[in-house]
This record gives sequence, structure tokens and C-alpha cells, in this order.
Amino acid sequence: MDVNTNPVKGTKDYLPAEVVVRDYVKSLILEVYRQNGFQRIETPMIESIERLDKSDGGENLSLIFKILKRGAKLDLANQNLKENDLVDSGLRYDLTLPLARYYANNRHRLKNPFKVIQVDKVFRAEKPQKGRLREFYQCDIDVIGDESVAAEIELIYVTSEALLKLGFSNFVVRVNDRRILKNVIVSAGFDAGEVSSVCVSIDKLDKVGMDGVREELITKGFDVGAVENLVKIMADTSFGSFETLGEVCRETGVVEDLKRVVNISNELADGRYKVEYDKSLVRGMGYYTGMVFEIVVPSFGTSIAGGGRYDNMIGTFVKEQIPAVGFSIGFERITSIMLEGGMFKPEVAKTVAVIYGEDSRVADAIKKSNELKRQDYKVTIFKKATNPGKQLAYLEAEGFSYVCRLDEPGDLKPLKG
Repeated sequence: MDVNTNPVKGTKDYLPAEVVVRDYVKSLILEVYRQNGFQRIETPMIESIERLDKSDGGENLSLIFKILKRGAKLDLANQNLKENDLVDSGLRYDLTLPLARYYANNRHRLKNPFKVIQVDKVFRAEKPQKGRLREFYQCDIDVIGDESVAAEIELIYVTSEALLKLGFSNFVVRVNDRRILKNVIVSAGFDAGEVSSVCVSIDKLDKVGMDGVREELITKGFDVGAVENLVKIMADTSFGSFETLGEVCRETGVVEDLKRVVNISNELADGRYKVEYDKSLVRGMGYYTGMVFEIVVPSFGTSIAGGGRYDNMIGTFVKEQIPAVGFSIGFERITSIMLEGGMFKPEVAKTVAVIYGEDSRVADAIKKSNELKRQDYKVTIFKKATNPGKQLAYLEAEGFSYVCRLDEPGDLKPLKG
């Protein structure tokens, strides 16, 4: 019987040419972030199931990959076993909860404010489909310990700088504040305890439209009058400017902060991209407490980055409120856009294929490659093929600039493009 060699559904194998693009994107993002004073950390992929379950991650909590207990901990003899009787840990679904735990565990050894980079894999038990993987990279920057909107302004600016350097332009940074949404939802007639669930439905507005949001809220059992009031407010074109926000949000300081972030961020954008208030922006994570933001590229019709403020999460570990805000670039979406749109323009490297044959040793090939590398060439060694012409055609197709045959006179010879 043939063995299935395909990767597990929802995961991918990446060919060398794809990995070149992925490495390029990672290195460039890291370069921009480090230039702006952010420091990289790493955390374990595995987290306590108790922490994951209590992380307020919205619908992602239903997508956690749970890990069975091991050894004596796993007792299948007990009756009436429930799922969490069998598991004690799981794979992280994003990088924010691990960061909160990391900061709580190490904060006495970290700077304040702590400006941090994370570029790592996360896991979600998604239904496999185009654009949705079960294993994927996230690229996050966060500022911990700064309660002022300066943190939001810096994150928007630095993330935008990374996207500009990758070749993206004319994108839109959408900004909202969860506290404004809360005021709107409560003023429509919902209870304060229902806000989170209502936000989850509003977050789907771009996908299902206002009618779809209305239907979902009614299906959830919310008061029909409150639902209709909310739909009316959200559909009101006058509710979408700073001038009218005071009518639906009693927290004037929140509105002023949002206005400041948008205005200063547009000043820093200098016309290269736009930053605007979007009344419908929610972001799906339940742990967001204040401002939320998302970057969309109209020409691609998709978001490529998102984040927000989560001032309460770290406090669940340290019993005091620690302000925090983060921005995550959609690494997989960006690399896919760059590959499909031909945006990746690799530098023309001085690449050399050193070919050794029966009359030359592999050791000689390595010594020659070292000599060429000291001259800034990128070198790969090959054993001479039985069909030299076919081998040269392969090397040319792979993008090699020169060939060096050790068993023939002369040095580097160019491969014609």
C-alpha cells in the first residue's frame, strides 16, 4: 500500500523558492523593528490549557489544539471523563497570551516600557481552506508598560514602515476603540454583559453585511428592538466622524485620544498611506480593552495586519494592571500576495556553481568555494554530471551567474541568461 506523503491538512510544504521569499520577508520585518528599538524574544509553543481557556481569545478558543496528558496523569479508567480531564496543555493560538505570561514571569529583568518582537508559529484548528492554515507564522510587535496613546502611534508607524519597505503602498490603517463600541452597543439597549458577544457578530460585518449581522444577533437570542437600534446606528452615515461621536460615547477622553492617534499618524504617513476612523472595526479577540486597528490594501481586498490594546491580560498573572498594546502583521497573507503578485525582487547575487569531476576531489571544490566566498560570491558545489549540457541548463534555470569547472583550465565563466 502506498504511503500518503501529503502534509497534514491545513499545513504546507514550502519549496526552496518560496522559502527564499519567506526568509526575505522575515529578515526585512525584523530589520525595521530592531531599527526602531524593539527586542526579539521566544516563548514555548505549548501553554497551560487553563491559561489558554481563560485567555478571552474570542472564537479562537474553540480552535485550540489540545495535548493529551502523559504517563500517570492520563487515567482512562475513570468514568464520566470530560475533555479537560484528558488534557493539561495546548498549542498557542496567537502570540499575545504567551507574551503576557512571559512578561509576568520575567518583568523584573525587562526594560519599562518593554518593546518586544515575536516572529513565530501559532496553531489553530481551522477548517482547511484557501488562506486559512492550521500552522502559520505571526509577526508581532508590542509595547508593554505605556498607557499613553504614544504607544499606539509608534506601533502604527513602525508597522507601516515595515510594509512600505516590503513594497506595499496606498494601504489604509483603520482605527476604532472598543470603549466607543461598548457605548454604542449599550445605548442601543443591550446589557453590558452582552457587549462581547455582540462585538463578535459585528466583527463579521465585512463578510456577511449588515443583514447577516442582524440575523446572527437575533439567532443568538438578543432583544429584537436592541438589535434594530444597533443596526440603525451602524447604518447611520453621520455616525462615522469625530464630530458625531460625542452623541454616542460619553467618554470624551476616549474620542479625543482616538482623534489624536488618527491625526498624528496621518502626519507621519505623509501621504504614503491613510489612517482613518472606522466605526465598524471590532477585531475578534475578546481581550482587547481600548483602541483596535487593522491595515487593509484596497487593491488586494484584504487585511494584512491588525492589533489593539489589551490592558487587562497581564494583570491576570500579576494582580495589577499593566498597560499593553500590540500590532501583528499577517505574514502568510503577505508572502502569498508577494509571490502571486510578483512583488518580490531578489537582489542579483554573484552566484557560482563549482563543479568537480573524477580528476578533482570534493575537498578541492570546498577549498575553491571558500576562496570565492572571500570575494563575496555565493557558492554551491556540484559533482560533474554525465550530461554536462543538461547540467549547465539546470544551473542557468536555477539562477547561477557563473560556473567554475575544477577539471578544466580557466576560472569563472558566465552562464548566459
